[in-house]
Amino acid sequence: MSSWLLIIISIIVVWVASLYKILQASRSQSNADGFFGTGEKRNVLLVIAHPDDESMFFSPTINYLISRGHNVHILCMSTGNADGIGNIRKDELYQACAVLKIPLKQVKVLDHVDFQDGFGKLWNRNLMAEIVEEEVSSHAINLILTFDNYGVSGHCNHRDVHHGICNFLSKTSQRDIETWELISTNILRKYIGPLDIWLSIFSATHHSGSQMHCLLNEHPRKSFQAMSQHLSQWVWFRKLFVSFSSYTYVNTLRRINNNH
Repeated sequence: MSSWLLIIISIIVVWVASLYKILQASRSQSNADGFFGTGEKRNVLLVIAHPDDESMFFSPTINYLISRGHNVHILCMSTGNADGIGNIRKDELYQACAVLKIPLKQVKVLDHVDFQDGFGKLWNRNLMAEIVEEEVSSHAINLILTFDNYGVSGHCNHRDVHHGICNFLSKTSQRDIETWELISTNILRKYIGPLDIWLSIFSATHHSGSQMHCLLNEHPRKSFQAMSQHLSQWVWFRKLFVSFSSYTYVNTLRRINNNH
């Protein structure tokens, strides 16, 4: 019994230490300040699959960008209409973006026959590349963020978004665009909450072969507030997910080679 008590106390201590590390980052400008290499403000396009992806997975990155004055645009490839409530979910995304301080005029949600929410529905990657090209040109985008090849949860729509971005990169003539993907972690790391910040920091600082950055969530409470705007999705297991998911507390980004 004493052994289990010691384990529980150790976990609590590390959990609290991890939260303290995050709070320290919120008071300091040193949280991956070298991410962009220069101090210039960037026009950023975050490409996601469904309303709530921005709050469930990318909020540490969004908070980092907004707090430093970068111009964030969101392109959501579907309304998340798998259950027939696409219009509701679209409005919820707008409300979440208001919490995250992203202007509503910079949030675009598509409702296209080739990008419908659901498993087993292959999205049109060529059309996606064309749409991304239009967004990049219209808003002078010079940095793109999206999912990696696994898409955090393995959802086929997340993975199609990644492949659509790679398709865009292989065709575009605009070679000065930085493109970064959110790294998927294994299931153990995914659900250890703020404890994963130590593994993410270690992996980003000791990784060789590709450029990586680790961003701690400087405003985790804002992430909860943003996700709670998605009322249609704010059921008990998603509340648990947001509480225990490492993606609430840290994002590790890896640069995608533009020669895809």
